[in-house]
Amino acid sequence: MRIAELHEPRRFRLVEGRIGEPGPGEIQVRVHSIGICGSDLHYYAEGRIGDVACQYPVVLGHEPTGTVVRTGAGVTGWAPGDRAALEPALYCYHCEFCLSGRHNVCANIRFLSTPPDPGFFRECVNLPEHNLLPLPPELSMEEGTLFEPLAVALHSLELAALGPGEYVAVFGAGPIGLLTIAALRLAGAGRIWAVEPVAARRELALQLGADAAIDPAQADPVKQILRDTGGRGVDAAIDCAARGQSMNQSVGAARNAGRVIITGIPTEARTPLDFHTARRKELAFLNVRRSIHESGAALQMLREHRRLFAPMLTHKLPLEAVGRAFTLLESYQDGAGKVVLQP
Repeated sequence: MRIAELHEPRRFRLVEGRIGEPGPGEIQVRVHSIGICGSDLHYYAEGRIGDVACQYPVVLGHEPTGTVVRTGAGVTGWAPGDRAALEPALYCYHCEFCLSGRHNVCANIRFLSTPPDPGFFRECVNLPEHNLLPLPPELSMEEGTLFEPLAVALHSLELAALGPGEYVAVFGAGPIGLLTIAALRLAGAGRIWAVEPVAARRELALQLGADAAIDPAQADPVKQILRDTGGRGVDAAIDCAARGQSMNQSVGAARNAGRVIITGIPTEARTPLDFHTARRKELAFLNVRRSIHESGAALQMLREHRRLFAPMLTHKLPLEAVGRAFTLLESYQDGAGKVVLQP
């Protein structure tokens, strides 16, 4: 099978690999589509995510869909040809965090695409049976790849504890920011501001549910949001960029006793925080670690609101064009929103 390996920063190569038979309780899946995530871009461009460095070569990709090829001993309910959304996280299920339902912080977690565990930029993979979710027949394989980042967005909304009609600012309108905006609209947010420097993504943010889109190069987003809210600020600020001043702008835009949720992943291992503003406002400061059991809800939301999410899927490319796909995303070329690879 073909595998796309990142063997040094910004350099992929296609190699041939082999895959064994699925073991007991496992399913072999042919990967059809994989969305490219912002964390993949960190590994591609910087060779690390914060203080976690790449171990080359690395196989990226953790937003996959595929079809069942064969099943291992003891597997029931799946047959060759079945379509599935593929969960990338492998949990131990017996540590204190798994037993309390907090699988996303499992003490022994392995996440396929985080070194040294290979991700899904490959043609086939063997997965535990419980890592497959049936893909609704209404969804294409490409649409299905949105389930994993949408589950993260839904987890961020759970942390935000959004009340009816509350005001929210979303910093960053890349794929995770766009999914967050769409989920906020469906959740009944009163008004949504999107802060995004790229014009094409500001337009996508408005299509997916934002009421206003601010270019931070043209206007101070904190001053604009405070002006729009009569000096009060938003009930929740969700930072989906974690880049430049976005974290401290989230602090500045939030109202007293509001919530700041950090979904994005900073490039730096250490990030400055405007602590005293956060302290004086007594802000709840929460960070997002992937998702917890929101994947089923994400697939249902995608099925029921296909037309809302469709504008995000801007590019589909074959696996051999993986380098071009990352160049598109890194340089915001050609109006790139969500780019999907198809092995």
